[in-house]
Amino acid sequence: MKNEYAASRRDGGFVFLYLALQFAVAGGTLNARADEILPETGRTAPGQLRPLRGIGAGASMAAKEARASLENLPFDPKDIAISEHLGGQVATHEIRLRDESGKEVQLSQYFGSRKPVLLALVYFECPSLCNLVLNGILKGVKALDWVPGQEFEIVTASIKPQETPELAAKKKANYVQNLGPGKLGAADGWHFLTGSEEQTRKLADQVGFGYRWDPRTQEYAHSAAIFILTPEGKISRYLYGVDYSLKDLKLSLLEASGGKIGTVIDRILLFCYRYDPITRKYSVYLTRLLQGTSLGLTILLGGYLLLFWSRQRREKGRAQSLKEA
Repeated sequence: MKNEYAASRRDGGFVFLYLALQFAVAGGTLNARADEILPETGRTAPGQLRPLRGIGAGASMAAKEARASLENLPFDPKDIAISEHLGGQVATHEIRLRDESGKEVQLSQYFGSRKPVLLALVYFECPSLCNLVLNGILKGVKALDWVPGQEFEIVTASIKPQETPELAAKKKANYVQNLGPGKLGAADGWHFLTGSEEQTRKLADQVGFGYRWDPRTQEYAHSAAIFILTPEGKISRYLYGVDYSLKDLKLSLLEASGGKIGTVIDRILLFCYRYDPITRKYSVYLTRLLQGTSLGLTILLGGYLLLFWSRQRREKGRAQSLKEA
């Protein structure tokens, strides 16, 4: 019952976030283009997200209008909610999309190795929420000491069938460039795909991503989440919102890989943390922490006793030799 209540509040929250963003964009509070991404400096430049204007009063007004409009949606709010299918298998061999060069690809080609996959369903001409999701991924990946294409893959698929590989290539170039020089080779691991309505809908349905066309705004309505999949294509974790902490991103990828990526220290951290379905975050698992601490102390004590007994035996043998001499 507690989980159902939390899920209901979460889904309602994302619907409200979607509406607030639509009103903010319409009112000029947000100003973003399809190819704009998060800037590293305060200046505005091509391919970057311009600063929020009038965020205080504008956002407050947008929130009020979103509340008033919540009952007048042209679709059921549940249609744009996230339906979790944890453990579900994505039929990667049955989904065909196009990569940035226009080549038709099977989704399965991004799976099958030891690397987990971060999946994001967005559309590149989205003026609001999709940019925030992609910027959240950018921020999280920059903080990781892993590189896309080496320890994990990122697949960003457009839900808008009219979008082209050319637009996907432009979007990819902007984001890969903004990852910085510390992520060399990331272009080989961050994929921006487009496809038909049938294929993208099939993928969205399998991961539980709801979206609908909103004729009032002439945009797609959807929630904010990314999906972490195992190398075999099974859904391992859902990360909600538009801000993905280093801890949650790293632990979810490590968990999806089955401990096949990362260092020994990373695996120890994963052992001590557990995903909380209520808070939607990874938190310290006290029982495992105590077990780990107990095991560590036992090993230390055992090592000390072994060393002590070995020393005692050596001293006893030396005393015996002196006595016989």
